[in-house]
Amino acid sequence: MRLIAQGAEAKIFEAEFGEVFGADLLREKVIVKHRVQKRYRIPEIDIRLRKERTVREARILHRAKEFGVNCPHVYEVNMKDMTIVMEFIEGDRLKELLERLPMKERLKLCREVGRQIGRLHKAGIVHGDLTTSNMILKGGKVYIIDLGLADFDSTLEARGVDLHLLKRAMESTHYAWFERGFEAVLEGYAEILGKDEREAVEKKIEEIESRGRYRERSWVG
Repeated sequence: MRLIAQGAEAKIFEAEFGEVFGADLLREKVIVKHRVQKRYRIPEIDIRLRKERTVREARILHRAKEFGVNCPHVYEVNMKDMTIVMEFIEGDRLKELLERLPMKERLKLCREVGRQIGRLHKAGIVHGDLTTSNMILKGGKVYIIDLGLADFDSTLEARGVDLHLLKRAMESTHYAWFERGFEAVLEGYAEILGKDEREAVEKKIEEIESRGRYRERSWVG
């Protein structure tokens, strides 16, 4: 196994299926996500939190799949080691790919991003860290990855926050064309959830943005 990323909660390893499950002939790549022990926590609380978060992420991935979201398959959940073994999505990260494509292709992919988010929200799930860094194009399909911060929440507020985070991320990463790109995301979103839901979530995004501006003014004042 090879460590490829480490966050506050977990270590991410790249491995081969045979390494994990003892099948020497299977060379398929997998991701092993291990939620690490936090020594500053009371041991009983640490174990409970890691178990809850491991189970929740596995359930979220399973439910997302049921609603047609392109995301990794879960192969195993090991509650003893606090690990999830899942499909390795090998492809191009949208963060870099979008900047290399003609505008027509960029907007086409952004509409598909919106459709994937629409399916995720239809399943009652919010991602919690929507950026084009957490999206991969594989075999012509957009995959959403890294659902470690995802949660079951179908409220308009949560969905608005999810899309607001994506809008801000696109503004930062794809600033030259993010407005057209985010409009395409919303068009795809409406294809799944309908025009009324798109309008409602747009208003919620505007409300969230106005709160941020108010806080900035209050801080300056």
